[in-house]
Amino acid sequence: MAGDRILVILIIVGIIGEAKIVAIAASVLLIIKLMKFQRFLPTLERRGLELGLLFLMIAILVPLVDGQVQSLDLLGALSTVTGIAALLGGILATSLNGPGLTMLRMEPQLMVGIMLGSIIGIVFLDGIPVGPLTASAIVFVLMRSYLWIKR
Repeated sequence: MAGDRILVILIIVGIIGEAKIVAIAASVLLIIKLMKFQRFLPTLERRGLELGLLFLMIAILVPLVDGQVQSLDLLGALSTVTGIAALLGGILATSLNGPGLTMLRMEPQLMVGIMLGSIIGIVFLDGIPVGPLTASAIVFVLMRSYLWIKR
């Protein structure tokens, strides 16, 4: 029952905070639970991230397919300081996502803080939700920095 309450709270906060993805995700999970389809939850947990990343990658590649970005634009973008920074940012972000995901799997209770932080950022700082994977990578960097400073 505590899980149901948390999902309802997430739905309400998501609606109030205009975090539609949070509200929809919590709604889908609540429906799955209420309809007694819990047997699908392990599959969602195991494959949901892959499916989400697949759709994210598709969305990112659409400008290439519909002609918004030409192949010469790609090469030109990599010859500017901003383009090189974007390349390095992509490398850094993806390399940190792995350890972030590992940490999240080892300490799933961190998801509560990540979700609350995301909602606070959306509601009060006009932020855009980037997802728990990127947030867990940032948590990983923050924790590594904290442990390094603490030594």
